[in-house]
Amino acid sequence: MKNTGQRLPDREMEMVIGNLLRAGVIIAAAAVSSGGIIYLLHYGFATANYRIFQHEPTSLCNIRGICGNVFSFHGRGLIQLGLLLLIATPIARVALSIFEFARKRDNLYVIITLIVFCILMYSLLGR
Repeated sequence: MKNTGQRLPDREMEMVIGNLLRAGVIIAAAAVSSGGIIYLLHYGFATANYRIFQHEPTSLCNIRGICGNVFSFHGRGLIQLGLLLLIATPIARVALSIFEFARKRDNLYVIITLIVFCILMYSLLGR
């Protein structure tokens, strides 16, 4: 049954959110997989030195550096981008839920979902 009105039934909204989550995971997995393949093609036969800890380069610790690595087709940059996309997927789901609850004028759930969204953003960006 197709709804011709402006409001989506709950079932259709669940489908939209489910498709968002599915697409986010698939895109993130594709980015991580392609980054892993590129990384292995470049460094797959190199001998690892486990005696010295080498942390991530600073260029892979911020979004600008990750994007620079992605546009240069560096495998580690693509892997980091995939992980960021995987983290962003549930955050996008919460944001979409805020808009859906606001559209339905369900103020209690808007407030609760906004609190959840703020907690997620604080945990990512707060120090």
